[in-house]
Amino acid sequence: MFLPLGLFNYIFGSGFQGIYDVEHFIAALRFDVRIVERIPETHKNGKIKKMKAHQVGYLHLVPLRPPRDAPISWYTTVALEKMKEHGAIYLTPFSHRLEEEIDNPEYQRLRCRVNYHALRFKPHIMKLSNSIVNKLRAQGHFMSIHLRFEMDMLAFAGCLDIFTPEEQRILKKYREENFAAKKLVYEERRAIGKCPLTPEEVGLVLHSLGFDNSTKIYLAAGELFGGERFMKPFRALFPRLENHSSVEPAEELLGNSQGLVGSAVDYMVCLLSDIFMPTYDGPSNFANNLLGHRLYYGFRTTLRPDRKALAPIFTDREKGRLAGFEEAIRRVMLDTNFGGPHKRIPPESFYTNSWPECFCQISPKNPADKCPPENVLEILNDRLESEMGNGFGSTTTPNSTVLTGEK
Repeated sequence: MFLPLGLFNYIFGSGFQGIYDVEHFIAALRFDVRIVERIPETHKNGKIKKMKAHQVGYLHLVPLRPPRDAPISWYTTVALEKMKEHGAIYLTPFSHRLEEEIDNPEYQRLRCRVNYHALRFKPHIMKLSNSIVNKLRAQGHFMSIHLRFEMDMLAFAGCLDIFTPEEQRILKKYREENFAAKKLVYEERRAIGKCPLTPEEVGLVLHSLGFDNSTKIYLAAGELFGGERFMKPFRALFPRLENHSSVEPAEELLGNSQGLVGSAVDYMVCLLSDIFMPTYDGPSNFANNLLGHRLYYGFRTTLRPDRKALAPIFTDREKGRLAGFEEAIRRVMLDTNFGGPHKRIPPESFYTNSWPECFCQISPKNPADKCPPENVLEILNDRLESEMGNGFGSTTTPNSTVLTGEK
């Protein structure tokens, strides 16, 4: 496998290698897959020939792409045939291209090994993140909130009616340019929980749960659409707000492409915070990955608002029906799991809840679920060395993934 590139470079600028610890990534997955940094050269008739990657995707080379939520059988048939034909294949797009519910626990565990062990930010990002966490924790416990109230998400969700006519025009234009045409009615979208919570609604939920104005909150957010008009009610309830720039000197977060280092730091601070609250965990990889990551590392406390259940409560408040408002909020929130272990029921994603597949058992009914021995790394290393002695090698690869057909 080649290190993810392509689309990662388009989105993140600096690419996979720009923010992730590549050496750690390769070492962490050495028992699962051989990873290379470039397409290997082949020798034919005494000549060196560079293998070219055949692209399986939506760009100009071949009109073939991995289906969304493709079954494993697609990769072992269609993709494998292309790999045999061309020697290497280039898969793009990369997001949601493998079905989530796989009837093979080891494949699911591999996902967890990649997400929670192999993928690690570069040392300077980890150092900066730890510095921010230590400064925040020096003042006591703190909560992190992913405040997803940005133009792209609001336009995608079709939640426009709370904005001024000019703001609505901007959102509609953005939607027309970036998303498929679809008639969206704000009241209907909000009623089914498809609209992100506003900053004021986030504040009202926290206040109803008993958090007061002494609560320290770290905000992970991009540029909020609508600006201070929407933040003012939230700030009135919770004035102790911080972000990565306010905790650390801004120059330490400059020089990164398209804010990538800032996003990585936000991720780590949210992961390590005492409490984490996403305001929109729909098609948001940031929030979903954090939910799964916090659950994996010890079921860390998470406040996960049920936007569908909260919508009629907020609607009543807006119409002046205030009686029992906070009690109604509490009833909804107390019906959530707060990040504890719970059975995954569709449409909940494997990436937000990898229990039980990624959690070994001391006394399992199925031997495959048994926790590994303490010397498991020594066993795996011996096995790898044996395979290498039999002709298998290991070298070093980008957001699109390239797979090689040669062993």
